Amino acid sequence: MSDFAELTFDGKQYKFPVITGTENEKAIDIAKLRDETGYITIDSGYKNTGATKSAITFLDGEEGILRYRGYSIEELAEKASFLEVAYLLIYGELPTSEQYAAFEDDIKMHTIVNEDMRKIFEGFPVNAHPMGVLSALVCAMSAFYTGEKAGSDDLNIIRLLAKMPSMATWSYKKSQGHPVNYPNNSLDYCSNFLNMMFALPVAAYQVDPVVSAALNKLLILHADHEQNCSTSTVRLVGSSQASLYASISAGINALSGPLHGGANQEVIEMLEDIKADGGDTDKYIAMAKDKNSGFRLMGFGHRVYKNFDPRARIIKKAADDVLSKLGVNDPVLEIAKKLEEAALNDEYFVARKLYPNVDFYSGIIYRALGIPTNMFTVMFAIGRLPGWIAQWKEMRANKEPIGRPRQVYVGATAREYVDVANRK
Repeated sequence: MSDFAELTFDGKQYKFPVITGTENEKAIDIAKLRDETGYITIDSGYKNTGATKSAITFLDGEEGILRYRGYSIEELAEKASFLEVAYLLIYGELPTSEQYAAFEDDIKMHTIVNEDMRKIFEGFPVNAHPMGVLSALVCAMSAFYTGEKAGSDDLNIIRLLAKMPSMATWSYKKSQGHPVNYPNNSLDYCSNFLNMMFALPVAAYQVDPVVSAALNKLLILHADHEQNCSTSTVRLVGSSQASLYASISAGINALSGPLHGGANQEVIEMLEDIKADGGDTDKYIAMAKDKNSGFRLMGFGHRVYKNFDPRARIIKKAADDVLSKLGVNDPVLEIAKKLEEAALNDEYFVARKLYPNVDFYSGIIYRALGIPTNMFTVMFAIGRLPGWIAQWKEMRANKEPIGRPRQVYVGATAREYVDVANRK
């Protein structure tokens, strides 16, 4: 195959290099397109535009493959801890036992959040959305750790991994009228988060290992997903040499949108609506098949995966384990099971490959664990944090130029200013 792609128009021929990735992905390098032709490309939403070369995550939507640094998502979810995966994404290799122990110890050393951050937090109303609060607090870290206090990139990475779970629990505790819990560094990362969420000062709290294991899997499954909206945002903001904190805060804001990280919240809200309407799943399945109904089943199908989402296969089992272990009797979750059964067996959904995705199952697990709906996207952000950090770090290491997309202007042509008294 030629190493160049030829473009012919206006009676001229142009050649552009063809790049092949390690998994045989093909790309045409159009970096010099405008210089050589005077033209740019239009690709709304950047669906066919490669903004970078990355060695972090490989995703094949047609085959349903997801790998972090070459390791299959199935193997990592089964065998690894979330912090192992975080280390892998950020530093490129799985840690040795010594490296892992040092990494975990460093994180535990920085779990306490500066008490002045609490003063900022207290200024938010009790009903503030936790994603808005989390974004603000992470951005505020760039003011707390600046100049000599900022330290190295590695130290800022550790601070974020250590402190974000602590800050994430504050909104929930405030909504319950409870005092916030400080970290307990005798616990592992996931158990520590659950303890900060649910422990009360009046009674001992025991973390259920089944629950902690399910959370570990969820965080791993969300840890990175190639150049999605929030990850691209982190890289774009970081390309201006904005701090890691500012870049991650921007990623949190991008993730907060219902078309991105808010999807698992929309799943539960949809199930609540079905319950409020009598719980007739057959009615809503029929509506989903009717193009004129305006109803869409949330948590089914995926923009990238044209097959079964590999993360959904893994998390379905975790969801079954959690529901069985906790003995949850929730009519909303019963509705979810009926929709799942229909989607996996109904020819309409099977033919269109509208399988339940990771958002469908993660919402079910979070609800079963007692995590409120408005915290679902915060959980997603905690999981995605290592991926954002890895992408930001890679972008800096590659010395990538500041992001600056082009446009085709379609507004008014040149016109003269008219004084306000003479305008009609």
